[in-house]
Amino acid sequence: MRNRAGQVEIWVQGAIEPLAMFEQQLSTNAPPLAKLEQLHPQSQAPIIGLFDFSILPSVFGASQHVHIPPDYFMCADCLTELQDPKQRRYRYPFINCTQCGPRYTLIQSLPYDRPNTSMATFPLCDDCRKDYENPSDRRFHAQPLACAVCGPRLCFRQAGGEDIIDNDLAIKATVAALKQGLIAAVKGIGGYHLLCSATSESAVLRLRQRKQRPLKPLALMLPWSGADGLNLAKHYTTGTAVEWSLLADPSRPIVLVNKRDNTDIAPAVAPHMAELGIMLPYSPLHYLLLDSYAAPLIATSANISGEPVLTDAAQVEARLGTIADVFLHHNRPILRPADDSVYRIIAGKPQPIRLARGIAPVELALPFSLTSPLLAVGGQMKNTVALAWDTRVVISPHLGDLDSPRSLAVFKQTIADLMRLYDVNISACVCDAHPDYTASRWAEDSGLQLHKVFHHHAHASALAADHQLTEAMLVFTWDGTGYGEDGTLWGGEGFYGKPGCWQRVSSFRPFRLPGGDKASREPWRSAVALCWEQQQDWPDCPTESGLLHQAWQKQLNSPYSSSVGRLFDAAAAFCQLVHTADFEGHAPMWLAAASGQLPDTGIDLPLTRNSQGLWLSDWGPLLPMLQNHRLSLAQRSASFHASLAWALLKQAQQLCKEQDFSAVGLTGGVFQNRLLAEYTQELLQAAGFAVYLPERIPGNDAGLSFGQIVEVGAKAS
Repeated sequence: MRNRAGQVEIWVQGAIEPLAMFEQQLSTNAPPLAKLEQLHPQSQAPIIGLFDFSILPSVFGASQHVHIPPDYFMCADCLTELQDPKQRRYRYPFINCTQCGPRYTLIQSLPYDRPNTSMATFPLCDDCRKDYENPSDRRFHAQPLACAVCGPRLCFRQAGGEDIIDNDLAIKATVAALKQGLIAAVKGIGGYHLLCSATSESAVLRLRQRKQRPLKPLALMLPWSGADGLNLAKHYTTGTAVEWSLLADPSRPIVLVNKRDNTDIAPAVAPHMAELGIMLPYSPLHYLLLDSYAAPLIATSANISGEPVLTDAAQVEARLGTIADVFLHHNRPILRPADDSVYRIIAGKPQPIRLARGIAPVELALPFSLTSPLLAVGGQMKNTVALAWDTRVVISPHLGDLDSPRSLAVFKQTIADLMRLYDVNISACVCDAHPDYTASRWAEDSGLQLHKVFHHHAHASALAADHQLTEAMLVFTWDGTGYGEDGTLWGGEGFYGKPGCWQRVSSFRPFRLPGGDKASREPWRSAVALCWEQQQDWPDCPTESGLLHQAWQKQLNSPYSSSVGRLFDAAAAFCQLVHTADFEGHAPMWLAAASGQLPDTGIDLPLTRNSQGLWLSDWGPLLPMLQNHRLSLAQRSASFHASLAWALLKQAQQLCKEQDFSAVGLTGGVFQNRLLAEYTQELLQAAGFAVYLPERIPGNDAGLSFGQIVEVGAKAS
């Protein structure tokens, strides 16, 4: 057998019945990580004579069948061996086999053989060589194979002390530092984490102060506990069977789970939030650290906010030297960063928030065949890129926000890596229609044939293709803002049609945002703008707004918007929850966490048709309720959520009288709000609609690159 450009070529000979059994067992007894897509049996004549098992050198040619695997968790066999003192790799922090370990972050080129990885600089010792060449060993041709004799090593570093270059001692030193309340920068599979005690309020506050991240929720890594590893997860959160299953999935994502009250988790971990973002250890180093520490740890990405996670030791010490007290490095190079994936369960199904380590690159089949390869460069925030050719599309891992030189550098590197690894050359690319997005400017300057796709068309197309829907449907794309066909900032749209042919049919009454982009960071601006639109003042405005009002009246830097995301911001400001946002989604997240049980009905939002034939819901009746201090915060939040859900149902029912559809899609960042999404789905289903939410691709801007490919390809097919 041999690897031939992404296909496994197997030559086997024998009688017909044993060969048929071999083919059947090849499918039913495939290794856990193997994804057997299709068998292509062929007869060979004359018989060439095969007498033993051998693996021939890999052949790399056309890229038609190449697949780049993501990084994998540590399998159960390796975990057992890691904990067994009798084993040669006992407590070795880089143990792996063919069924686990890094892939995407260490592959330099294809075919996926050791010389083409970042492990090439670690020659195998004699014992590892025997494992590597033994067909009956689970490490047979495991490319990241290593042991303490020949493989990567840890290095513990603390200012004023000597480096500790010993695996066990380095781990012990790190654990000791964490128990002292210090902050550690620890290199993992796809980059560094910042670790500190999750039960020490002072340690968490110190991390927040140093990282200048006052309020954004911090992810937790919990020790593996119990037979299924979930004992501590169940102690700290009130999860469901679906959430427990996802936590223990081989992809090992961060899962957002409702937290229990009265635990020892520091309040500063996720202030004013109903959820905790938790994950289980996925690398042997994480297992060893968490097992020795024996308590929850903060495990947040070691980066400057919004940037890709850092991967290089010198860069980490230079850029995070004022944040981390100690560093735990290792000398296995990380060729490209991979952050942790994030999921939330909505309506009983996992919905991706961020696709990265353990899952991405993600490959999907297109509903058409491209005549030439196409690159999509996504949006400004939560950026991903997508490379498509023939009927294949590969979506990159999460790259972050393109607001810094490092983010742009990783963006460019990822494009180059995908094209090189898949051996695909492009002559055309597609970008968001927004003229000021960094990715769009790169596309403009690339010299490639350029296609532009409107932001919310890409959202709608991504959802339709996610579910492989081909019939006309109604898709609601609610988010912060995106550049619309009329040059205004959309964000509360309904579209009828299908990929390549969307018609905007509904929205919300537009309002002007004072200060433009500043409104996304200062929710009070959206609140005061809604009052001004109603020709009212806002007595509770937290700042003097006279000059701003004059600029708004003159329409200076006050673009029109139909954004539901900004309505959420305004609601949180009216409720005195958030006036200035510390992180994206801050105001809506706190508003949702403060909500009580949603009422059976909401405030009726009038639905009228404008001169262009667009159905608009009027948010005006929400303002008296949101400013009614006699109502509790929980009542106001619940009423706001319910009113928007009922407004959407009202739009869908009105449009159903005019268009032929039964399927309704809900996408965009707003529908990552579990409270709103589930309530809206219930209303729609009770009215007879089939409802679709994102499942394989995030509904936020991380899904734009995929939607851009689908939109352009659908128009061309």
